[in-house]
Amino acid sequence: MKMLTRRFLISLLTLAVFLTTTIFAQTNPQVFDVLIKNGTVYDGTGQPGKRVDVGISGDKIAAIGDLSKAKSQTIIDAKNLAVAPGFVNMLSWSTESLIVDGRSLGELKQGVTTQIMGEGWSMGPLNDRLKKLTVDEQGDIKYSIEWTTLADYLKYLERRGVSQNVGSYIGATTIRQYVLGDADVQPTPAQLEQMRQLVRDEMQHGALGIGTSLIYAPAFYAKTDELIAMCKVAAEYKGKYISHMRSEGNQLVEGVEELIRISREAKIPAEIYHLKAAGRENWGKMDTVIAMIEKARREGLKITADMYTYPAGATGLDASMPPWVLDGGYEAAFKRLADPETRKKIAKEITTPTDKWENLYLAAGSPDRVLFSDFKSEKLKPLIGKTLAEVSKMRGTSPEETIMNLVLEDRSRVGTIYFLMSEENIKKQIKLPFVSFGSDAASMATEGVFLKNSAHPRSYGNFARLLGKYVREERVISLAEAVRRLSGLPATNLGLDKRGFLKKGMFADIVIFDPNTIADRATFEKPHQYAVGVRDVFVNGAQVLKNGEHTGAKPGRAIWGPGKVK
Repeated sequence: MKMLTRRFLISLLTLAVFLTTTIFAQTNPQVFDVLIKNGTVYDGTGQPGKRVDVGISGDKIAAIGDLSKAKSQTIIDAKNLAVAPGFVNMLSWSTESLIVDGRSLGELKQGVTTQIMGEGWSMGPLNDRLKKLTVDEQGDIKYSIEWTTLADYLKYLERRGVSQNVGSYIGATTIRQYVLGDADVQPTPAQLEQMRQLVRDEMQHGALGIGTSLIYAPAFYAKTDELIAMCKVAAEYKGKYISHMRSEGNQLVEGVEELIRISREAKIPAEIYHLKAAGRENWGKMDTVIAMIEKARREGLKITADMYTYPAGATGLDASMPPWVLDGGYEAAFKRLADPETRKKIAKEITTPTDKWENLYLAAGSPDRVLFSDFKSEKLKPLIGKTLAEVSKMRGTSPEETIMNLVLEDRSRVGTIYFLMSEENIKKQIKLPFVSFGSDAASMATEGVFLKNSAHPRSYGNFARLLGKYVREERVISLAEAVRRLSGLPATNLGLDKRGFLKKGMFADIVIFDPNTIADRATFEKPHQYAVGVRDVFVNGAQVLKNGEHTGAKPGRAIWGPGKVK
C-alpha cells in the first residue's frame, strides 16, 4: 500500500511540474535579441531546407524550430527566402583591401561571413626586410605595417573593424623569405629548423596551417622535403596544408602527386587551391586528377579542394616568364629585363613550350586571351582592359617583348587575367562532394581606391554565381548541397570552432537570400558590379547587411585554428 501511495505521489508531482512548466512557457515566452521567422532554413549539412525559425541571443544561435510564441525586439521576416550559415571564402586575397575598407561589400553582398587567407604569402611573420619589401611593393592601396606576426595582423584587423571573420594559413613563401630571402637557394639544417620554429610559433598562436603557391618564385625554389618538414610541425597543432600546386597544366598530375605525398608523409590533411586544368591541351587530365584524389581519400588521406566559378584565372604578367628571372627578387628581375642579352634568353623561354615551369602565356593559347587588369604606374593605367594582343599591336612589339617591357616599365608584376579553363571541367568540379569555394581575390567596393584598376569579376561574383548560374539555372547541384559546400564543408575542413552550421550553440553567422534572384552581375568587361539577391547578413549575431545595405556594424573577429595554445 505504501508503494502504491509513493508511486501515486510521484506521478502527481510529475504532472504538477509539467503543468507548471507549460503554463510558465505560455505566459513567459522565449525572448531573443533577433528572431528570424518564416524562412526556409538550410543548416549546412546538405539536408533539404526546412520551414523553421531561428532565434539569436548575443553572438550565438539560441534556438531553431517553431518559435511562433517567442518574442524579440528585432523580427526578421524571411518568407520565401533561404536562411543559411554564412559562407566561407576558402581563398581570400582581402589582406590589404580590409585595411582600407573593412566593410568588404563585394563579398558581404554575396553572403560571405568568413575570409580565409594565406595562399603562399601571409601578412606575418615579418622581419624588417619583409616589412620594407611589403611597403615598397604597395600599389594603389597604401598602409603602414603595425604588426610583426600573423596573429598580430589578424588581431589588428579585428581592432580596426571588419564586417567578417578573418583567419589565415601561414605562407610558406613568407617563411622562406624571412629566413632565406628571395634567392634560389636551399636551407641548411639550421635554417630549416629556424623555418620550422617560425611555423611552430604561428601555429601556437592560432594559424590554420601551411599555405603554398609553388608556381611563383621564390616558392618555386622550395623542394618537397622542405615543405614536408614545415607541414610536420603544423600537423602537431591540428594544422592543414593547402596549396597552389607546382603545376595546374603540363605537370598537373605530378603536382597532385606531390600534394598527396606531402599529406601522407607529414600526416596532415591537404587541400588543392583553385582546382583546375589550365590550358586546352590539359583539359582532359581532370578525370585523372579526380580519380587520384578519390583514391587517396579511400586510402584514408584527407584530401579536399576548392575552386572559383570562372574560366579565367588572375595573377601577374610575371607568370609568363621563367622563375629564374625573379631569382633574388623583383629588383634583380628588373636588372635582367633591362639587359639585352638576358632579354633574348627570356624571350626564347616565354615562347618555348616546357614542362619545367608553368607558362601561363602559352597556357592561355594566344595573346588575345591575356587581359590586363592592374598597373601600378598612372602612365600605364590606360592599358587596363586591353589584351596583350591589342597592346602588342599598339606598340609594334612582339607579345614576348611586350610582356618584358610592361613588367619593367611598371616595376611590378602587372595584374593580368588569363583565360585557361573549360566550362565542362568547371561543372565537373562543382559536382565533387569534397570541393568548397574560394574567390582567389580581394573583396572590393564599387568606389574609391578600388576603381583605380580593373578586377577579375570573381571579386564580386564567385559565390553568387554558384547559386545563380550553377544551382538555379543549370542545376549542377542542389541548393542544399551548395550551401553545405559554402559553409559546413569548409568550416569542418578548417576545424573552425562553432561555425559553418545553423544549430543551437553555434555562432550566429547567417545569410538570408532569395534563391530565385541571387546572381552575379560582374563581367570581365565591367567587373565593378555587386551581386544581387542577398538581403540580410549577420556576423556573430550582429546585422551587417540589412535589405542589401551595410549597417555600419563591424563585428568580425579573428578566428583561430584548433591547435591554438597561446
